[in-house]
Amino acid sequence: MRAKMIERTEEHDAFRAVVRDFARRELLPHVDRWEAAAELPMEAVTKMADLGLFGIAFPEELGGGGGDFTSLCIAIEEIGQVNQSLGITLSAGVGLGANPIHSFGTPDQQTEWLPDLIAGRRLGAFGLTEPDAGSDAGGTRTKAVLDEATGEWVINGSKAFLTNSGTPITSIVTVTALTGPGEISSFVVPNGTPGLIIEPAYNKLGWHASDTHGITLADCRVPAANMLGARGTGFRNFLKILDDGRIAISALALGSAQACLDMSIEYAKERQAFGGPIGRFQGLAFQIADLAVAVQNSRNLTYGAARLKDQGRPFKQEAAMAKLYSTETAMTAARVATQVLGGSGFIEGPAARFYRDAKILEVGEGTSEIQRLVISRGLGLPVG
Repeated sequence: MRAKMIERTEEHDAFRAVVRDFARRELLPHVDRWEAAAELPMEAVTKMADLGLFGIAFPEELGGGGGDFTSLCIAIEEIGQVNQSLGITLSAGVGLGANPIHSFGTPDQQTEWLPDLIAGRRLGAFGLTEPDAGSDAGGTRTKAVLDEATGEWVINGSKAFLTNSGTPITSIVTVTALTGPGEISSFVVPNGTPGLIIEPAYNKLGWHASDTHGITLADCRVPAANMLGARGTGFRNFLKILDDGRIAISALALGSAQACLDMSIEYAKERQAFGGPIGRFQGLAFQIADLAVAVQNSRNLTYGAARLKDQGRPFKQEAAMAKLYSTETAMTAARVATQVLGGSGFIEGPAARFYRDAKILEVGEGTSEIQRLVISRGLGLPVG
């Protein structure tokens, strides 16, 4: 058993080196240009797809790389160290685009949509949140009614904050909808379906180079065969998807925190003030030391949760802990980095960008408050 674990660790280290080199060589030189354009750079998506990043954790028989979830987290972390917008594009493309089809789709659904999603030739989006149902995802108002005459579901409603929903290569959006009183089902809605309206892109605080839109479903008709999973299981199934996504977001947050720690250390060594490097002052050095501890804790929580998933063991509690701690660490790291860099940190550049990008990490895939609620319930506390 020990030999096997050592072998896997070496494989992960080798994979990390490949992704790190790719991210710094192929992505980093273009990040400022992509961020300034404020839209998803398709050339970056193509580069990540060519490396096989969208298919890492899927079986080889489906066109994937046959890797584990830990490897996906490594890729998300390393891409996230270079640019958070591209990190979330990868994370959402896999976890929210392809994973629902892989986890709950019929063989026909998988055959139709998975190959392109796994290859990164297409992207999928995930429609759970609504304008009036965010953290209370069970408060879904979107409705789907079966037209018996045509055998089609007619969907009406709206969804908010969908990553990868408006790109030139978006192929599907999976959405939840009420199919009866208290009954939430999910559906695959192909892009271009009449009645599927992609709203204008959001003007966001951060993640400027990622694609985020709301959608409206207006008498949107899909065949009965497009129901994803059994009727009435949509909400439960999507919550399972979110458990995976929380580990992935934790990895993305870890990438942000690590990047901020690295730039803080480098600047504290090089910046001269009062006759020497500013890193010699305890007021600064201790903040960086505390941040290093928090980053290491985030790493342990993230990959501990990923390992449990890879082993087929329960990981809901660990995913919530990792997501909570790592995302809050990312916010702290961004604050410390901008403080260490001083005025240079406030001017447009990596520190300012990581600061803007970090806040959404505490919100997406369940807010920090929701994670604390999940953890409290996991502890057996009588939380309402």
